[in-house]
Amino acid sequence: MKNIKIVVIGFVGTQLDSGKGSARWEKWRPTVALTQHEDVVVDRIELLFNGQMQALVEQVGQDIGAVSPETTVVPHHIAIDDPWDFEQVYGALFDFAKTYPFDPENEEYWVHITTGTHVVQICLFLMTEANYFPGRLLQTSPPRRHAPGKPGSYALIDLDLSKYDQIAQRFSREQQEGVAFLKSGIATRNGRFNGMIEEIERVAIKSKAPMLLMGPTGAGKSFLARRLYALKKARRQIDGAFVEINCATLHGDGAGSTLFGHIKGAFTGAASGRAGLLRTADKGVLFLDEIGELGLDEQAMLLKAIEEKRFLPVGGDHEVHSDFQLIAGTNRDLAREVARGRFRDDLFARINLWTYELPGLAERPEDIEPNIDYLLREFGAEHGQMVRFNKEARDRYMRFAMSDRARWTGNFRDLSASVMRMATLAEAGRISNEIVEAECLRLKRLWQPLREVGDGAIDAGPDLDLEALLGTEAVAGLDQFDALQLAAVLRVCRQSKSLSDAGRRLFAVSRSAKRQPNDADRLKKYLARFGLSWDALQS
Repeated sequence: MKNIKIVVIGFVGTQLDSGKGSARWEKWRPTVALTQHEDVVVDRIELLFNGQMQALVEQVGQDIGAVSPETTVVPHHIAIDDPWDFEQVYGALFDFAKTYPFDPENEEYWVHITTGTHVVQICLFLMTEANYFPGRLLQTSPPRRHAPGKPGSYALIDLDLSKYDQIAQRFSREQQEGVAFLKSGIATRNGRFNGMIEEIERVAIKSKAPMLLMGPTGAGKSFLARRLYALKKARRQIDGAFVEINCATLHGDGAGSTLFGHIKGAFTGAASGRAGLLRTADKGVLFLDEIGELGLDEQAMLLKAIEEKRFLPVGGDHEVHSDFQLIAGTNRDLAREVARGRFRDDLFARINLWTYELPGLAERPEDIEPNIDYLLREFGAEHGQMVRFNKEARDRYMRFAMSDRARWTGNFRDLSASVMRMATLAEAGRISNEIVEAECLRLKRLWQPLREVGDGAIDAGPDLDLEALLGTEAVAGLDQFDALQLAAVLRVCRQSKSLSDAGRRLFAVSRSAKRQPNDADRLKKYLARFGLSWDALQS
């Protein structure tokens, strides 16, 4: 087993470590007492001192040599004029730590914080926590009154808080609460999304660097930005306001004025000065949604404001200051915009440190149900009425919402509007199957694709409702492949003049290889597999 040596680093105590004559051995002296414990052998004491303490240091060294000959005392004069000056003390200890030959493979370091001024003790604590001193804190205490001359007690404090179960559990609970807060208590089930939110929570608490939220319109970028602000506000990390602007609404000369402000007379109509959104967000959070819409000039000014916290208002000669945290949102591929010359590469590099792509609702079908529950709770809290689905209605809506027919092109905005409509129409707080059927048809019309029909092209037309044709149970028993193929075939049938015409369009390639093609019969047999007929389709 490797023999690890114990090394103590600490200041000599100008009062506690002093003493003269034989009476000094009846007094508790923290530095000397460290070497009087029978259960620990200190190999070396790095004894720091400032001012004219040489005589005291020598006396302490001699006394340690008398009680513990195996302990070496190494004095270090530290250039500190005022031991109560935080800047002086921290700077001197920092210089000492940077030049000291630490050897943690062979030595264990205990940083003694019992002696020295309170400023010295605080600085030793901070530097040990930051690992400039790679060790543990050592706190010593005097013996009880009835045990004079004894070494007292000592305690080691490990600043790796993860080793303390109760503290670690509290940190874990706090992180879980932070993650739940960012999700508004929605019990989301998508593993990728949950992992991303957990990382965002850690970054939000530890970093003030810009954050970039990517994703399609309606994916929740603005919502998440507001929750991030509220989380940081609750943790007392920011004091300012949450300022939000959609950059797509900024045009021409007004863009610079809106963001950076202007001085009186900067341009025609500038009868008074304007602070601008960046200054309004001082000590708070600035959320620039659709940042890819910003002009190149505004991008250059924004980069300076992010890096230097200073910028020029429009028409101004003197820079102003604003210390804000930037959260940017975009539904564009900014890397591609950089390649096209539409977005500055230096600004992209600056805001691309913490980038997260929020998935659309169609990519998180398992999260539709918990979001519906959340939206119903919100509706109930706002309107003072609890709203619920009937079981059959809920099953019907969930089947549709998680199917390929549900496109969710507007993502959570579509879902929120859908739930709002159904909740508003609910009688006695119950969403019925009839309400759900009507809502599904409304959503299908909303998502109906608009396509130009050229010569020989097939118009997609409105979506087909297979459940209306085959029944709910029959559709539920279809593989996705069969359902998609059947829908495509029925769409062609609906746009064809006759069974033969539909067959020719569907089998145009394979029919050429047959001597006597019978496209109509082939299509008729295919429809019969699903209990359908041409006449029924036409009616």
